[in-house]
Amino acid sequence: MATVGRVQPHLEVKLVDAEGRTVPVGEIGELCTRGYSVMQGYWGDEARTREAVQDGWMHTGDLATIDAEGYCNIVGRVKDMLIRGGENVYPREVEEFLFRHPKVQSVQVFGVPDPKYGEEVCAWIVLKPGTEATAEEIREFCREQIAHYKLPRYIRFLKDMADMPMTVTGKAQKFVMRERMMAELGIAENRTA
Repeated sequence: MATVGRVQPHLEVKLVDAEGRTVPVGEIGELCTRGYSVMQGYWGDEARTREAVQDGWMHTGDLATIDAEGYCNIVGRVKDMLIRGGENVYPREVEEFLFRHPKVQSVQVFGVPDPKYGEEVCAWIVLKPGTEATAEEIREFCREQIAHYKLPRYIRFLKDMADMPMTVTGKAQKFVMRERMMAELGIAENRTA
């Protein structure tokens, strides 16, 4: 139940790193697929087609792992990944860890520019009704449980779910959160990162 299943007959999948090299079993990479079910391209949009379909492989934009038994687990989106001090941070992984905190109702993790590390980890959290927490309590919960570079430097508590920017279909708008956090911190986009 924790995976999206195995490769279907007559289809191929592979996971690739940023340079397009196939990653080993159990490692995180972008999910690519080819076969009869893969689209030929975007209708009337050659540029997007060239981006998404390369040598017959559809680049999904999903980050995933495939275990030794062939089960695939989606761990995030390529566009959501952030790089802090040369280390890849997958927001979904940090979010899933933070959901284990007994006071956390909802959380969204994203990156904001940082002159030293390229990006810093930021978490927006909605606590369960009737609970209170501090940023240091959340960081302490993370210490020694996840890698130090995944610890959120910036933590903001929102009053309720209505304060979390979402689309009408309920998808988090991390780009809006990033812009608001940058404005709050008074930082600009790091053009060299």
